[in-house]
Amino acid sequence: MKVWKVHNRAAMVYAGILLLILSAGGCGYRFSPAGEKLGQEIKRVYVDVFTNNTPEANIEAGFRNAFIDQFIQGRRFKIVSSEGDADAVLKGDIRNLVLSPLAYRGAGNLTVEKRITVTLALTLRAKGVPDTLWKEDNFIQWGDFAADFRDLNAAQAGQRDALSTLAKDAAERAYRMMISDF
Repeated sequence: MKVWKVHNRAAMVYAGILLLILSAGGCGYRFSPAGEKLGQEIKRVYVDVFTNNTPEANIEAGFRNAFIDQFIQGRRFKIVSSEGDADAVLKGDIRNLVLSPLAYRGAGNLTVEKRITVTLALTLRAKGVPDTLWKEDNFIQWGDFAADFRDLNAAQAGQRDALSTLAKDAAERAYRMMISDF
């Protein structure tokens, strides 16, 4: 009798797994890692110079470079150096940058950890087509970093590193959204 229970239990487990696999196939969502959502006619992309509407100087170059790197890593598109050579153009606007304290230490309540939050407007548009391929007016990305309150130079370096990581993370997430239709 025990042999039957073991075989019966195993059969039920296999049936359950098969049911999960089959039901997942009927899901309406799917990823397009090769960028089919954008159409195969889009092969060359130009990443335009980002505008910077924040008091933080020169961050637009870091964000633009992060997006260029992400398109190169994605291997679906070729990055071109001029808008005239592109099938599509990505435009970015850095709308807001906020630094917020997260953690304090000591009697003086000195900040030891901060959060940096950036808000972007991003638009990917095909050349010669009035419709937008992908657009996000309120793209928000954030990251946390240690703030060394004892050394101003170290604190500034930590913020620059956090901003660089933030730009890479934003580019990766936005790229996935562009090609996956989310």
